Amino acid sequence: MSKSSTRGPTSALVPDADGQYPLFGEVPQHAQGAVAPQTEAGSQFSSYVVYVDESGDHGLETVDPNYPVFVLAFCVFHKRHYAQAVVPAVEAFKFRHFGHDVVVLHETDIRKEKGAFRFGNREHKEAFLDELTGIIEASNFILIACVIDKRRLRERGSNPYHLALGFCLETLYEFMQEKRQDTLVTHVVVECRGNKEDRDLELEFRRICDGVNRLDKPLPFEAVFADKKTNSSGLQLADLVARPIGRATLLPEQPNRAFEVLKRKFFCSGGRKNVGDGYEGWGLRIYPAPESEKPR
Repeated sequence: MSKSSTRGPTSALVPDADGQYPLFGEVPQHAQGAVAPQTEAGSQFSSYVVYVDESGDHGLETVDPNYPVFVLAFCVFHKRHYAQAVVPAVEAFKFRHFGHDVVVLHETDIRKEKGAFRFGNREHKEAFLDELTGIIEASNFILIACVIDKRRLRERGSNPYHLALGFCLETLYEFMQEKRQDTLVTHVVVECRGNKEDRDLELEFRRICDGVNRLDKPLPFEAVFADKKTNSSGLQLADLVARPIGRATLLPEQPNRAFEVLKRKFFCSGGRKNVGDGYEGWGLRIYPAPESEKPR
């Protein structure tokens, strides 16, 4: 991600009776029936889908002094907006730049200019990143993330991934409560990392959702494991947002245009009318918590 773009919807959003703002803009009349409302009578699934990715190594044996954090990011999309706006935008972007849509957008490969991301010159790369940032900026999703400072966690012997997962799932439930969808099943899509890692993650996911959490209640979430080669727009966007969050935490004084875009995506206190504020310790948690962080 690079500098902010002005591309995307510009129509004003109007809050509902509860003062909450919609997560997606107006949908063209001809497309409104493309995805049936997920909360209609008899439906067991919520209107939202969650895509998850990480940045950094979750192990504590070694800590990279240049990036001593582990970041877990949840991107929460409304299914209608995701199907009718996000996916088409990502697909069109790929056709413009690669001539096909098989390429998988991966932050590390883009940053290091590997594989399909060998740019002819700096201007080409900047234009590519600017357009990609514009897609992320125009895509309406809720961001929930946890940054684990492994330097401070090391002596405690806790599992960074499990700690971050617990926070993100608890916060996701609070978001679902806000949207009155906490009685419906929401799928949480994660990338496969290996047989042992996937088994451990599934066990921890189930343990948290069975009620071993800060809220002390069962959580209506189901994990979906996707192969790393899965060409999912949601997983690719989650991959692109995780590292800028980590960099902003490590170097808060350093300019970070990508994070400036993401700040307006975080779940925050006061609902969507307060986007860009009140997200620290809410939609973004740093653990162990800085002394300056406000208690929740």
